[in-house]
Amino acid sequence: MKASKIVYKPVGLALGAASGMIAGAVFKQAWKLIAHDSDAPDATDEGRNWGEVILAATLQGAIFAAVKAIVDRSGAATTRSLTGNWPG
Repeated sequence: MKASKIVYKPVGLALGAASGMIAGAVFKQAWKLIAHDSDAPDATDEGRNWGEVILAATLQGAIFAAVKAIVDRSGAATTRSLTGNWPG
């Protein structure tokens, strides 16, 4: 394993945690705009219909994937600019 991969591991873990928090905040705001409701439904919310639950899950997954990709790519690009090596 390359040294840059080993050094990047803790950075990648920290970025992953940060991206989860950012994505959660973005999803909450997006759900408020779309559904005019402060709480997104869970799959087991009895008072919510299928469409609402599936829409919330789909939106949440898309936002989490996009934010993770943005944060991971930015972290790798920054690592490359600082060290000259791509961490992946």
